[in-house]
Amino acid sequence: MSDALNFLVKARPAAMSHYFAFLKDCGKHLDPKTRDLISVITKVHAQTERGFRQYLGRALRDGCTPAEILDALLMAFPALGLAKIVWAVDIILAMDLPEFQPAALGAEGQWHDVMATADLAEGEVTRVECDGRGLFVHHAADGWKVFDSRCPHQTTNIPHLALQGTTLTCPKHEWAFDVRTGHCTAKGDRPLKQWETQVTEGRLLARW
Repeated sequence: MSDALNFLVKARPAAMSHYFAFLKDCGKHLDPKTRDLISVITKVHAQTERGFRQYLGRALRDGCTPAEILDALLMAFPALGLAKIVWAVDIILAMDLPEFQPAALGAEGQWHDVMATADLAEGEVTRVECDGRGLFVHHAADGWKVFDSRCPHQTTNIPHLALQGTTLTCPKHEWAFDVRTGHCTAKGDRPLKQWETQVTEGRLLARW
């Protein structure tokens, strides 16, 4: 919540409890994803950046896809107008969310030179920075896997120190991942974002 809402909850607890009960009752017949998309649209309409970032993250956590979020914004064009939609997309781009990268949205994306294949032995894992993006790279017996370093929970950028063997644990809420597969093994229920890879002339490339 905003600082103003926190203040009102403390200053006028009875009135604010009725307000939040009203909001909850209004959406009781809607599934969580629909409620989240409506909340995203209302934050864009009001142009409250903090609220928009909060509800965008909640929508993604509740299972809304980036395509559904973009569709919701565009469907609300008659109420929002182009300027507010562009305002929202600028914030999404500034957040640099893996889910909203071109390749994740089904576009072709761009190939990036990650590292020399000779620099990582088979079975090993490393963290690298590539064109402003953190990556965990695993050299498997059957090829290469490259995962985004952002935790799918709240997009925390997971550091190399969080890697113990093949287990990667986000320091913020302790979501744990098998860095060989990207699968979440504890606390959470969503995998690391995996990027497409290819090897060309001894260089590992990834596309996002």
